[in-house]
Amino acid sequence: MPYHISPKKRLRRDARVRQQNHSKLHCLRTFLKKTRQILSCPAEQVDLAEAKNEVRITQSIVAKSAAKNIIHRRSASRRISRLMKKLNAIAS
Repeated sequence: MPYHISPKKRLRRDARVRQQNHSKLHCLRTFLKKTRQILSCPAEQVDLAEAKNEVRITQSIVAKSAAKNIIHRRSASRRISRLMKKLNAIAS
């Protein structure tokens, strides 16, 4: 445990930031799971407008997470790419 004031403040701030990052990562994973479930249904059962909307929202959340260094930027790019690939397979 730190003795001086500055490191104590740093510990408090780090704990707060870690909790925020954990919360944002959990939200990201939830959206990814929900979107993957929609896209994994048979093409006849999927509402294309709903699927596009879900992918758009999830893409936004993934990009924001990468911008805030919650996930790596290449990881974000890969996840977005895979979602778009699945969406395009359903749309065609």
